Amino acid sequence: MDTLAKAIESIGVPTGIFNIENLVTALILLVVCLIVIKIIMRFVDRMLERSKVEKTMHSFIRSCVKYLLLFIAILIVASALGINITSLIALLGVLGLAVSLAVQGVLSNLAGGIMVLLSKPFKVGDYVLTGDTEGTVKEIGLTHTQIDTLDNKLVYVPNSELSAGKITNFSAEEKRMVELKFNASYDAPSDEVYRALRDVMDSVPGFLQDPAPLINISAYGTSSIEYLFRGWVKNADYWPAYFQTLDEVKRMFDARGIKMTYDHINVHMMGGNDDE
Repeated sequence: MDTLAKAIESIGVPTGIFNIENLVTALILLVVCLIVIKIIMRFVDRMLERSKVEKTMHSFIRSCVKYLLLFIAILIVASALGINITSLIALLGVLGLAVSLAVQGVLSNLAGGIMVLLSKPFKVGDYVLTGDTEGTVKEIGLTHTQIDTLDNKLVYVPNSELSAGKITNFSAEEKRMVELKFNASYDAPSDEVYRALRDVMDSVPGFLQDPAPLINISAYGTSSIEYLFRGWVKNADYWPAYFQTLDEVKRMFDARGIKMTYDHINVHMMGGNDDE
């Protein structure tokens, strides 16, 4: 018993604290602290509902506030019992350090999740590219973000990678540019090619006049002229306009006799007299 008493005293807990007066005082303080915590949590809930903070962050913020208040309540009750709270805080600090080292990877993803939710580089439903993963954001969690790829795979990306890596958000802006390049033969007059591409742009639904579209020569190749085709569409119309443009250009070029050439080499054989 003496050894136990000395061990308790070594962490700042006097052996004579468990008397009726101290216990009653500590119990009253505990009840008051729990009531105050409940009132504060209701206030926090109302503030979160009125704020523009991402919904995913609500539970995390509530948990942080709640555990902080409970920690303060424990210190108040411990102080009422006569426990040396300085030693208690030191003990809890050591335990916290040990736990944080054990779950370092989880904490890294958690910190990344908080950064993603606060900076908002994307939201649920956006089409993004990060690293070698491309698809639609399905859910933003505190440790992982779920991305639904075009081939119907659900990829869980650690938030630590998202917060530290490059993210391309294709859905962030209202408008998106369709940019394509087409090759036409040198024999095809440029004016005729321009007219064909403009007719394609007029026939494909979704292309906007503001910003103005652009059709121009972009390069002279060894066997063909390269034409640049740029037009703006609403984000939701991007892929339909992209694929329909490819179909219409081929159809329009064929109808007007414009050849879509490819790189090739002409070899001319020169005849000569053989010496005998």
